[in-house]
Amino acid sequence: MAIADEKSHSDGKVWSICRMPFWQSGNASSSSSQNLHHQQNIDGSNHHSSTTVSSVARSLLPTRRRLRLDPRNKLYFPYEPGKQVRSAIRIKNTSKSDVAFKFQTTAPKSCFMRPPGGILTPGESLIATVFKFVEHPENNEKQPDQKSKVKFKIVSLKVKGGMEYVPELFDEQKDQVAVEQILRVVFLDVERPTPAMEKLKRQLAEAEAALEARKKPPEETGPRIVGEGLVIDEWKERRERYLAQQQVEGVDSV
Repeated sequence: MAIADEKSHSDGKVWSICRMPFWQSGNASSSSSQNLHHQQNIDGSNHHSSTTVSSVARSLLPTRRRLRLDPRNKLYFPYEPGKQVRSAIRIKNTSKSDVAFKFQTTAPKSCFMRPPGGILTPGESLIATVFKFVEHPENNEKQPDQKSKVKFKIVSLKVKGGMEYVPELFDEQKDQVAVEQILRVVFLDVERPTPAMEKLKRQLAEAEAALEARKKPPEETGPRIVGEGLVIDEWKERRERYLAQQQVEGVDSV
């Protein structure tokens, strides 16, 4: 009897398992599939959200500068109303690649830069000169506020080695252009010596010396000129001897 009861109990278990209708089994499978699909959508949405957040976070981070400027964020000019005055700024490439730079200003009619742009190799530096016309102040004031509304901006662009500078580089790769610094104009009293004025004078002298060095013609590697038009050229002499020898051989053959 114990065996029969155990068998009956076992048959009941088997029936209870198989008693589930097939449509309920199908619904359970479909529900499971829908839950999995929903979870995948959530995971994909979370991944997209995290990617968007990370891109926004990167855009908020400060741009790594490619150039080091001296002065860092100002351009000092001597205050001389009615005259064109000069400022100077040293620009150095601190990155590991060639970098193109370009000046921009809010007053292009009264300001210009020399050079207006260029390409610096890694570690290379130069001193740029900035020219500005100083207008007379209103109400005949001796000197207005030392700040000016005119601003300058230096932008940079990473370029390949060996490229020549053309302003169109910045138009062709706008997405890669970085703003290095916005420079404020500050006037200095020429009658009062200050460290800023002394430094400006030194930088202007360096800029002039560099300009004069660029104006000098490159060293000649061709024929040397001695005396009045005497040309010493070994290759020319060899050619003349060769032609003379050919003429002699031609006469002998005739």
